[in-house]
Amino acid sequence: MAPWTDYQGRIIPLKAATFVALFAPGLWIIWQWVQGDLAPKPVTEALHQTGTWSVHLLLISLAITPLRTIAHWPRLVDVRRMVGVAACLYLVIHFALYIYDQKGDLLRVASEIALRFYLTIGFIALLGIVALGITSTDGWVRRLGAVRWNKLHRMIYGLTVLAFIHAFLQSKIDVSDWVMLSGLFFAMMMWRFAKKRGQAGFVPLAIIALVASLATALVEALWYWGKTGVMASRVLSANFDPDMAMRPAQWVLVFLLLVLPLQAFGRWRDPKRRKAAL
Repeated sequence: MAPWTDYQGRIIPLKAATFVALFAPGLWIIWQWVQGDLAPKPVTEALHQTGTWSVHLLLISLAITPLRTIAHWPRLVDVRRMVGVAACLYLVIHFALYIYDQKGDLLRVASEIALRFYLTIGFIALLGIVALGITSTDGWVRRLGAVRWNKLHRMIYGLTVLAFIHAFLQSKIDVSDWVMLSGLFFAMMMWRFAKKRGQAGFVPLAIIALVASLATALVEALWYWGKTGVMASRVLSANFDPDMAMRPAQWVLVFLLLVLPLQAFGRWRDPKRRKAAL
């Protein structure tokens, strides 16, 4: 079965479009490299970009389950595995670039991983995500059984946390993007918890948006306080200053509030859910 077809060999437009789109980040990085836009340290810049894209794709794969439920779009599940495997491949390329950046000296790579905590955390995340990528096939589902396979692949949540820790620790000062992404990840986890409790209507989604936004602001404030000594209250107050640029917490709130129309769209597509409790 090709990545863009179903089990009967029919082409699925959504899968075909997703398959093509997943090459875009890599092609963009290559184009920048060829054009000299990654200078003066192209390997280091490509290393950072592949790592960033791997986490972006990881979050997209985790967002598919909430989105397919909220928007009542079951076919989204067709591309979840593809996106997850792509995240794994970008992560492998990220690690390969790190080895290349270390002149291929595997002993040095091993010692750096052992001695630098953020590299240790990142390597553990790499091993775990690669293991999940390898076992993502239908064959492994049959070998492990659905129950054990699902238990194994729930490790992705913890591995994503490790990936965030690695990203934060290797960052210099500005972690705005990572703070925003961590807020979105937190919202996804809250949604999963609410869904298990049967609370996935408009009101719970709005509450999740507000709580995730506040949590994002708190993470940003605590990070800058611990990293630079800036008072946490100053960072928190910036989130309520209309003269300041949009903060990560505000972007998280905007993105999550945009999900609410999807909830209405999903109820419209699925008449059985129109009577669900808010």
